[in-house]
Amino acid sequence: MLGLMLRYLSLSLLLPSLLLVSACNNEIYVRDGVTDGDTFYLAQQALVDDDPILQSWASYSLTKSACQLELGGQNPARASSYGCELTARRHLLDTWEEQRHEHPGIRDEYLDSLSYVRESGYLDEYVVYYFRSSDWQIPAEVDVRKFRKWQRKHLPGHQASTRIIGSWNYADRIMREAAQY
Repeated sequence: MLGLMLRYLSLSLLLPSLLLVSACNNEIYVRDGVTDGDTFYLAQQALVDDDPILQSWASYSLTKSACQLELGGQNPARASSYGCELTARRHLLDTWEEQRHEHPGIRDEYLDSLSYVRESGYLDEYVVYYFRSSDWQIPAEVDVRKFRKWQRKHLPGHQASTRIIGSWNYADRIMREAAQY
């Protein structure tokens, strides 16, 4: 199992630094519907459950949190960029493709749809259309109008999804609480 997890972590040079995963209490800090913190903690379930869908989303979660940490700021949990979201979705799909190869016949409606979007050449546009933040810098070649035309024909009624496998918290608080035990 550890070998499986390490393989997914090798998807990015930034990911190994996130293995500072430790047991923490069940308290998650939420403000405005977003978990806050300076450290991302991967859910313990991801370390012991090799479910292909869970592992694909764990790859997404680690990639995105590593990128958010790189962006920095006082609260990395709230950091967002076009590049972070696109890179995380690419890792999600790369892991999903590996999982489908290892587990023939496995299906997930959302991940299969997102794979179709990438195969059709619209992953950049998908990310901008569904996840755009007002402060993102979008490359000029991203053609959301063309994507919308394609999307209405090929993915009617599609709902975007994000499953974070873990949570943000404050490392200093977790360390103080752990020292008390």
